[in-house]
Amino acid sequence: MNVKGFLKAGHTPTLFSAFLYFDMSFMVWVMLGPLGVAIAKDLHLNAAEKGFMVAVPVLAGAFVRVINGLVVDHIGPRRTGIVCQLIVIAGLGLAWLLGVRNLNQLFLLGIVLGVAGASFAIALPLASRWYPPEHQGLALGIAGAGNSGTVLASLFAPALALAVGWRNVVGLAALPLIATLIVFLFCAKDSPEQPAPKSLKDYLAVLKTPDAWWFMLFYAVTFGGFVGLSSSLTIYFNSEYHLGPVVAGFFTAACVFSGSLFRPMGGALADKIGGVRTLSYVYVAAIAALTAVSFPLGSPWVALAILVVGMGALGMGNGAIFQLVPQRFRKEIGVMTGLVGMMGGIGGFYLASSLGVSKQMTGSYQTGFLSFAVLTLLALVSLTGVKAQWRKVWGGLPSAARV
Repeated sequence: MNVKGFLKAGHTPTLFSAFLYFDMSFMVWVMLGPLGVAIAKDLHLNAAEKGFMVAVPVLAGAFVRVINGLVVDHIGPRRTGIVCQLIVIAGLGLAWLLGVRNLNQLFLLGIVLGVAGASFAIALPLASRWYPPEHQGLALGIAGAGNSGTVLASLFAPALALAVGWRNVVGLAALPLIATLIVFLFCAKDSPEQPAPKSLKDYLAVLKTPDAWWFMLFYAVTFGGFVGLSSSLTIYFNSEYHLGPVVAGFFTAACVFSGSLFRPMGGALADKIGGVRTLSYVYVAAIAALTAVSFPLGSPWVALAILVVGMGALGMGNGAIFQLVPQRFRKEIGVMTGLVGMMGGIGGFYLASSLGVSKQMTGSYQTGFLSFAVLTLLALVSLTGVKAQWRKVWGGLPSAARV
């Protein structure tokens, strides 16, 4: 890897700003998961309600990402990021001042947190437009590694909830967002390659392209698996292995750290051997991990080891997909990031909610895990079917990147 060439190719302050914005936003987006044990006890939630509690922010983030994808291409990622950050800060402040006392109010908070989750459709175009094709995998891997914010939520939210109460944690979460907004204001810049604004009809024209739908399916599995597990694992370890909320948060943080760490590695590996090949490998690993963890394992440490591998694979898959997307849709990267990110969020909603429903109806998480393993297998079979055409048609475009 040519580090010197990479540093010269883009704009490092903007890349850092994209990472930090993404990181802090993701920390807030999934915070209901690490706080879930305390919230469920306080509001008397059953297993299905806990599943939907952590799934609502994921689903809200999915749909706001499409809006952000459109707005980013119209006014630029920097301005869009500023507006969204202000909305989330205001929402957290109001939730803290007015209180969250029932499930409906919790769902409203989840919708606000979904705006933070939509940062994906801002941070990635902000970084992507500064870098040429041969550096897309690494650049978007670094920016996308901001999903490590979920590690921070898992590490600190449960302990803070015990110390000051989970409602106060909601208010405290606004403080790092304010600091991030200040950095973003001074360091982030829109690329000179900002495309001219298009009509809504022009944006949605990409949906006529089959490749757009394939990317949406593939990301529904990789990112959906990552964020769905990130939101659910604290509750899973607490319910399945009777770990306290703080220890369950530590276990979750280890899993999430693996997925975040391996995302830029997946992008870099895709730059080297091709995104399709990298994605095929990680799908196989994810299927094996999801299937294995669906069975009773007896020890939380065994479950932890399997989930670390599975989350690492899903993280690499996220990086690999966004080595491919800018090659195929460079001029439509904003709207494609929104659409692909939307499906990633929907995949996460499906996994988180299905785990809760599975536990409520059967007393086990097995059905939820296995159903997502089947979806991953479907993605692998589909990728195998389209890879030859991709390499023949658009893999041969003038570019130093590999398909």
